Amino acid sequence: MAGDLPAALTSADFLDFDRDQAALGQSLFYDTILSGNRNISCAHCHHPDFGTGDGLSLGIGEGGQGLGPDRTPGTDLSRIAKRIPRNAPGLWNLGARDLTVMFHDGRLSTSDLFGNGFNSPAEEWLPQGLNSLLAAQALFPLVAQFEMAGNPGENEVIGAVHDRIDNAWPILAKRVRTESDYGRRFVAAFDHIETPEEVTIVEIANALAAFMAIEWTSIDSPFDQYLAGDSAALSAEQKAGMDLFYGKAACSTCHAGPLMSDQKFHALGLPAFGPGRTRVFDPYARDVGRMGESNRLDDAYAFRTPMLRNVALTAPYGHNGAYATLDAMVRHHLDPGAMRYIWQKQDANLPEVPWLAATDFIIQSDRREMARQARSVPERGPDLTEAEIAQIVAFLNSLTGTTVDTPPFGVPAWFKP
Repeated sequence: MAGDLPAALTSADFLDFDRDQAALGQSLFYDTILSGNRNISCAHCHHPDFGTGDGLSLGIGEGGQGLGPDRTPGTDLSRIAKRIPRNAPGLWNLGARDLTVMFHDGRLSTSDLFGNGFNSPAEEWLPQGLNSLLAAQALFPLVAQFEMAGNPGENEVIGAVHDRIDNAWPILAKRVRTESDYGRRFVAAFDHIETPEEVTIVEIANALAAFMAIEWTSIDSPFDQYLAGDSAALSAEQKAGMDLFYGKAACSTCHAGPLMSDQKFHALGLPAFGPGRTRVFDPYARDVGRMGESNRLDDAYAFRTPMLRNVALTAPYGHNGAYATLDAMVRHHLDPGAMRYIWQKQDANLPEVPWLAATDFIIQSDRREMARQARSVPERGPDLTEAEIAQIVAFLNSLTGTTVDTPPFGVPAWFKP
């Protein structure tokens, strides 16, 4: 029998955003104008066709071509120099009032540490006036070399980033506000903006946040309907899976509360591959997870608990996209050691990049690092039957919103990947 279920999410659980600003944010989200080389948009890694992700284990960022699993790594001098080190997370429900931390390692959180409302990689250089955690988050892909900024020597944005992170944002803001249509729209959407010259990166980030929050708030899944009082919203199999999720399987220990996340960090012992998100002094490709932010040994290889609304749409799963299916991810939670043992390199959805192939799995040849990671692998979970695993997967599918295919704004007709 299920334990205590969370309260139903309602519109009151989400921040209020302006729809005119959101409409402006939609254009910016799908426009390549915010990338250093004007060749990639936010949507290339977070597209609704792939559950607001990209369908890849590790993404292909700046320099790549195409969209989703068919995206290619580019050619000649413009080709990618590195895979994106972590899986592109979904963007569902990021406007929630109770959300306090973002990114797989939690390097962005609400905080008074630097006097601007956030603890972030920009520290005291993060600008004042950002209206939400989501707005702060929107700033960092723009100045990430392999995501949107480009490589040194290619454009003025990445050059400014390497001088100091906040030096790049005024360059992007000027680029946007001097485009006549954007300048006019900012004046119309923001009451405090009287001329395009007043537009800063803060208004750009706030517009992006307004769009993402309004576009991808999702609280109408069968599970949400059940929580709201519709006892017939779940099938018998989904109901049995819910009972396991909140009972015997103990999934809700971490996927807790209305957002289905404790917003904490846990080591799952996922198979290791890819470049990892390394610290400056790490000499090799590994990903230490939360420890890279906290510098606490207890946080080694731990990653943030993801929220689960629309999880069936956001494959592959894990901080590095190690598993292609919900079934495999559930099985890993139940027996991490066994799943690590049987995992194969071909299980990772990594488009072929010949010049990176030698390093894609190089971490697995480092015996000492593999031993360190093995010590963080959790113990086995409860023993479940095949039928019970199928029931949990059925429940996870019940978290898919009923209106995800009809969002308020949609993809602009002019967007060409």
